[in-house]
Amino acid sequence: MSDAARPTTKGLPVHANARLTFYGRILLVRRVRFDGRPISHVAAELGVSRQCGHLWVKRYDAEGWAGLLDRSSRPHHCPTRTPHTAEARVLAARDHEQAGPAVLAASTGVPARTISRILARHGVPRLADCDPVTGESIRATRRSDRRYEHPQPGDLVHVDVKKLGRIPDGGGWRVHGREHRPGSKRRIGFDYIHAMVDDHSRLAYAEVLPDEKGATCAGFVSRAAAAFAAAGIPHIARVLTDNARNYRGCRAFAAAVDELGAVQKFIRPRCPWTNGKVERFNRTLAREWAYRRPYTSNQARTMALDAWIEYYNTRRPHTACRGRAPITRLSPT
Repeated sequence: MSDAARPTTKGLPVHANARLTFYGRILLVRRVRFDGRPISHVAAELGVSRQCGHLWVKRYDAEGWAGLLDRSSRPHHCPTRTPHTAEARVLAARDHEQAGPAVLAASTGVPARTISRILARHGVPRLADCDPVTGESIRATRRSDRRYEHPQPGDLVHVDVKKLGRIPDGGGWRVHGREHRPGSKRRIGFDYIHAMVDDHSRLAYAEVLPDEKGATCAGFVSRAAAAFAAAGIPHIARVLTDNARNYRGCRAFAAAVDELGAVQKFIRPRCPWTNGKVERFNRTLAREWAYRRPYTSNQARTMALDAWIEYYNTRRPHTACRGRAPITRLSPT
């Protein structure tokens, strides 16, 4: 076959289910139709079945070289596909609630796995990649398939602090816009959201505190342990934190952990994903509490935290708990 008659293969995608590339199909047809060799011999050489060889030769005979191009495996008709009205309901709920499949399943009546496929089919980005206010895609993330979970509640708790800018009275830029926010040149400081998450059940406790000093962290961990005990986790065996000075080398925090009868653990330096469960909780907290709606004062946002924590622990579906709330993984007290 001359170079002029040979089709180009540069830049052509390969079907995910294809055994042969476009170039491999060309070789098969050349050896059968141009060299006159048996299909069974050529198919064996290229590592495909005789039936597959006949398929590509028949397509070449009927359509020429264009018949060797990839085709979609999608069926012409799919009677079990979710109705368009249900898909529209799911997409509208996602746009309105800015929530994941587990939460959307409760409000739409569509199974969470079906919602995941609907969102993927329509190219809807993951919540982690979106701005919590506008819902627009803003970032790329790194995924990891390595997961762990301690077998019993209280075996390990994750502790961390998230810093949030305080809201001026009357609302900040999320209410008035960046150009018209009142007192835009004033520095009103930050709130420090201290959080503890149980590794097994994902039960969470959080407080808004004025700083992240060691003594403040020590007081928080004691109150968080008491809240966990009231919820059904009477003993904490290990407390995992990052390597910040308010945790590592702080006598007050070490004494508070020791008073719980727990062992203080630290993440590997520069590996924040080791403390990933509380880091992920911080992201959920920011999306669903701190930035979910524009607050008109810092006090209003702070007062809304307790109700959101109660909702998170007792009613909000959690993917790590198979779509149930974290409280369901604890024994009745």
